[in-house]
Amino acid sequence: MKNLRNQSIFACLFLLVLVPLSAEAVPPPSPAGGNYLVLDGVDDHAILDFETFGLLMPKGTDFTFEAWIYPTTLPDKNVNAIILSQQVRMHVWDHDHNNLKLMGGAHVALGAAHVLIAFGHIKFPPNQWHHIAFQGGKEQNTTIIVNDDVRALGRQKIILADDISHAGHPQAFTIGGFGENIEFHAGHFWGHFSGYIDEVRISKVARYNTAKRGFTPREKFKNDAKTVALWHFDEARGVQKFLDTSGNAYHLMGKNGAKTDGEFAAVEAEGKLATLWGRLKQ
Repeated sequence: MKNLRNQSIFACLFLLVLVPLSAEAVPPPSPAGGNYLVLDGVDDHAILDFETFGLLMPKGTDFTFEAWIYPTTLPDKNVNAIILSQQVRMHVWDHDHNNLKLMGGAHVALGAAHVLIAFGHIKFPPNQWHHIAFQGGKEQNTTIIVNDDVRALGRQKIILADDISHAGHPQAFTIGGFGENIEFHAGHFWGHFSGYIDEVRISKVARYNTAKRGFTPREKFKNDAKTVALWHFDEARGVQKFLDTSGNAYHLMGKNGAKTDGEFAAVEAEGKLATLWGRLKQ
């Protein structure tokens, strides 16, 4: 009888702990572990000041832009939600109210001209984690990746532009959007990503051998000689300065509420329950 009473009390305490936490939904754990960037889809974003940092990629190198993303609220049909943007842009848009499409594009140097070439897309569902990548260069075919799903975009090889002053949007490197919706076509806008982003890495090499399967990363991204910037977003909860771990000091600043969140919630709940259970058994 005593054990039954204790179990009933524990169940009540468990609910009491979870109810306050449910007021702000507990984020899912990142596949890479640790915390991650949280974006509200309204105007949150992280940015590198262009006057200070300029363009991240030198002209003439191969490239990979990649991240883990967890989209939540689907963007409006007339909004393309920015994941990251500068010389390369990756964004998502609502495909059919159940799935998103990941789109990739690049500002490309063609002689004296600089143009934006938009590439293919891959459909994928919201409300789960996905590894995404966009890679290519003068020595590599351009490829867009979601998990182990690959779209090789012909044999087109590109050289990233070293001037995007005519891009029609801010030249600064941003994650999550530009701070405001920017119309790029009548009634269509560059908008903001809603959800979680983790492990953003920029590399001056095409990292993935797409001829094989099972190449989705299973651990945190690592630095090497080809790493230009790497943000783990493992700062403490609520921090709005995100350190670049590559050694190149491209430290992002969160704007309009962009901040870190993550595993603290599960740890905090577990700690509370352990404390209450310990008291109960005394």
